[in-house]
Amino acid sequence: MNTDTATNIPFAPTCTAFSGTRRIAAGQYDLVAQSLATLGLGQGGGLLVFDDATGALVDFPWPPGYAPEQPKPPAVDAEEKPAGPAGVGRPRLGVVAREVTLLPRHWEWLALQRGGASAALRRLVEEARKTHAEHDTQRQAKERAYRFMSAIGGGLPGFEEASRALFAHDGGAFSERIQVWPEDVKAHLSWLARGAFGTH
Repeated sequence: MNTDTATNIPFAPTCTAFSGTRRIAAGQYDLVAQSLATLGLGQGGGLLVFDDATGALVDFPWPPGYAPEQPKPPAVDAEEKPAGPAGVGRPRLGVVAREVTLLPRHWEWLALQRGGASAALRRLVEEARKTHAEHDTQRQAKERAYRFMSAIGGGLPGFEEASRALFAHDGGAFSERIQVWPEDVKAHLSWLARGAFGTH
């Protein structure tokens, strides 16, 4: 289960089910499974289930309690939120030790930075995350939307043109190309593509 980093409230992965091009269920995985069971739907019959976080097609039926791996929330920086005193030589709670390979000149530069190499690397990563946040959001939204539209809309009119518009960062052309698509598909695709074209 993931955590909403803005509110620190856990949330469960969600998915959306389509029968052909008609949306028939949406919500947390267990609730969608119950809805599909009530409708008497299983494998085949044009049933498609998509993960909402990634836009990826998932197999159904899934085992009880199943939910796919979701993008992980960022770890709390130990410098920003201390976890209390730690024993000598022990990393603070929230800090994960992994191997990093750098050239000698990189290690020399890091050793001269405030707080040493680890603190400097954390600062660099945080700065890069902030600098590229909008770009990363757009890329993830485009990939999410493309996975969904490829699985459900590959045979729909204007698919190739819509795909090109999506990756060309042309929101107007994208909306125009999917205008004649089935309403449920168009609505879900537009929702998945939120953030793909930025705020401009």
